[in-house]
Formats: sequence, structure tokens, C-alpha cells
Amino acid sequence: MTTLYSEISRVEVNLGERGYEIYVGQGLIKNAFNFINPIISPSRTIIITDKNVASKWLPPLELSLKQGHNQVESIVLPSGEQTKSFIHLERLINKILSLKIDRQTLLIALGGGVIGDLVGFASSIILRGLNFIQLPTTLLAQVDSSVGGKTAINTQLGKNLVGSFFQPRLVLADIEALQTLPKRELLAGYAEVIKHGLVTNFNFFEWCESNGSQIVVANPDVLKTAVIESCKIKSQIISEDEKENGKRAILNLGHTFGHAIEAESGYNSKILHGEAVSIGIILAFKLSHRLNLCDAQDLNRVQNHFTAVGLPTSLSSIAKPSWTALTLIEHMKRDKKVLNGNIAFITAK
Repeated sequence: MTTLYSEISRVEVNLGERGYEIYVGQGLIKNAFNFINPIISPSRTIIITDKNVASKWLPPLELSLKQGHNQVESIVLPSGEQTKSFIHLERLINKILSLKIDRQTLLIALGGGVIGDLVGFASSIILRGLNFIQLPTTLLAQVDSSVGGKTAINTQLGKNLVGSFFQPRLVLADIEALQTLPKRELLAGYAEVIKHGLVTNFNFFEWCESNGSQIVVANPDVLKTAVIESCKIKSQIISEDEKENGKRAILNLGHTFGHAIEAESGYNSKILHGEAVSIGIILAFKLSHRLNLCDAQDLNRVQNHFTAVGLPTSLSSIAKPSWTALTLIEHMKRDKKVLNGNIAFITAK
């Protein structure tokens, strides 16, 4: 049965002085000032977003912040994965510095994972660290990339290879922002939701099996439950292992394969991150089955659910004739988890 959350919900990330809260609910962007003001009083606030998000969510956010933060500036970047690059990082940093900032300046990342990762990384290196807040507007960002402090940009040699661990001061996950997302974006985010159930909470995976079909039609109550439970799972893991020295690595289920797929695709919109992760999770289960770590029933159960909701499960659906196992393995050799030249996979047991 679907769990309903009628009020704004709070999830705490327990990291001592670097800890923060995640709020999940409706209308958070329009009321952002009410959540930000109690924890930080910036000298000025700079909102960074992309063209797609700006048209819908930048005006209400600006209106809310100007209630008390008189100096509010906005920077609008191009949309797409290719914005997570050295070129756009340098442009963003120069633009921010040109606004004559100080160390009390607050940066706000309004958008999906690309904006969140880019702004988070910029925040970690400008003036040796500026406060920043995540306002994720995609399901994938709300359940994954906005939580945990991983910030990064892509390089020609791989995804997220240049970055830092830098925690936000606050995360506001507005379910209202998900209502207008296309089905494909919701599905891409849902791949990360399922992952959280698979790695640590079988009851949540069973909930996904019963409720996943409502995610892709943007049922607000189901979306809210998915975001809250995903944030709880991820927050618990992060609280135990902030910098991925151990347990946090399980959150990379499917990502060794998925990042290789994205790299071979050229980081374009032909395959979204969540779609690559979806295929990667199935490949991870197939590898696990071949290694006799899980049986065929487990593999089939996961694959059947992915197929039922419309997630891709096979390389054949996206691969070009030029793709080979060797080319994908070369990408995997640059994965951050490589140890002593050996590729590390997260497997299902």
C-alpha cells in the first residue's frame, strides 16, 4: 500500500558539523526563503540554473528570496550533460567572481544533476569554499545526486573524474517540480530509486514493484514516498561512510557499466544517466549470476520490473555497430573505483 506524506517531510544527514537537512514536499521552491533564512544569512545570493529550468522555476525562486536577501543574482547556463565540463566551470567561476563576491556569498543550484554537480564543485573551490544549497528539480537529482556531497565535472577520459566531496548546507526537494517532467526523465530518476531498494532495503524494492507504475505518471504521493525513502537510505549510508572508503561504494551498483555506456555515447541526450544506470544494473546482476553470487530468479525478477515500467535493460537497445566489449572495458579502466589496475564491480549476492 502506498505510504502518504501529507506534510513537508524532513530527512537528516548526520555528518556532525557538516550535517544538514533534506526537506521533501510541495511548494518548496516558492517558499525557499522560509527554509533558508533560519540557517544562513548570506551577504548576497547567486542562483545558478539552466535554460530549461529557468523558464519555469527561476521567477518564483527569485521572488521568494528577494523577501529578505536583497542582493539576488541569477546565472543561466546551457542545458545538458556537456555543461559539466572544464569550459563551463571556468565560465561559471569567472561570472561569479565578477559579481564581487565574498565568503558569505551563497550559491543555489536550481536544476538537475548537471547543475547540482557543477555548482557544488564550483562552491568547493571558489574562495576555498562557499556555502551552497541544492534545489533539485529532477527525480534523479532529488533521490541521488543532490544528497551526499559528491561534486564533479566530466572530462574527455571519463565521467565525474574531477571533483570533490563538499556537502550542501540544505537540500529542498520540491515534488511540485516533478509534475511537469516528461516520462523519460521520471523513468531515468526511477532507476536510482530502484537501486536504493536493491542495495540495502528489500522492503523498499517490493514497494517499488507495487508502485513503480505510478512513478512514471507523476503520482505526487508516490513520488514523495520514493524521494523520502531514497533519501533516508542514502543518508544513512553517507552518515557511516561520507567519502566512499567502504560501504558507500554499494551506491555505485550498475554505475561501472553505466558510466562506460555514457562515455561511449559521448555524454549526449541520446542516453540519459538513469537509462545508462538501468542497463548497468541489469549487467551487474548478469555478472553476479555468472559468478554464482545470485540465482536466475533474482536476475529475472529485477529485469522483469525494469521492463514492466519501461526502463531499458539491454545494450542492444542503444549500442552502435562500432561498440565492442573492449571499448567499454577501456572506459571502465578509468573508473574511480579501479584499484591497482583492477576494475571494481558492485555485485548482487
